[in-house]
Amino acid sequence: MQSIIQALTWREATKKFNTEKKLTEEQLDTLLEAARLSPSSFGLQPWNLIVVSDPEVRTKLREVSWNQPQITEASRLFVFAAQMPTPELVDAFVANISATRGTPLESLAGLSQMIKGSLEGKSETERLEWAKKQAYLALGVTLTSAAVLGIDACPMEGFDPAKYDEILGLTERGLHTTVIMAVGFRIAAEAAIASQKVRVPRENLVIEI
Repeated sequence: MQSIIQALTWREATKKFNTEKKLTEEQLDTLLEAARLSPSSFGLQPWNLIVVSDPEVRTKLREVSWNQPQITEASRLFVFAAQMPTPELVDAFVANISATRGTPLESLAGLSQMIKGSLEGKSETERLEWAKKQAYLALGVTLTSAAVLGIDACPMEGFDPAKYDEILGLTERGLHTTVIMAVGFRIAAEAAIASQKVRVPRENLVIEI
């Protein structure tokens, strides 16, 4: 129980990354699996995670990210991109349930209709915003998992989503850049790391009813 609190206390939104220290393949694989296992409404997972390591691509992304150095200096850049929820996505999700659990597809018809019905009542803008919320859930799980593993990360906005979609070729995939996270290892001398974590006192944050 205490280890998760220690990890979250240790965690910082790292601004200065050690460019010489890279994630191992095992560490990267664990973070990606943590993202895959993150929760989402209905379990639909209407998002993709793009892992960017190519230096040339990251240089282009930095140019449309307020020139923030984490984009090119971290070991990897994670881009969480929302996917527009469609009936086809629901069909694929239900088929996956059937295959994974050995459940007859016809017995899942009610679930399929319920999910599709909830989406039909939303405009495209509302559906995309809903999908973006699911991407943020994945970000939170991945960020916490990184802290537990002693891996530094910096969740980030401050970028041009449309330019990201263009540079990464996401538009043709039906994806929309939502939030990004630089992942790697801090420079030990980073001043912000040495300062005490500042958070609202629990009694001012938590309301019990």
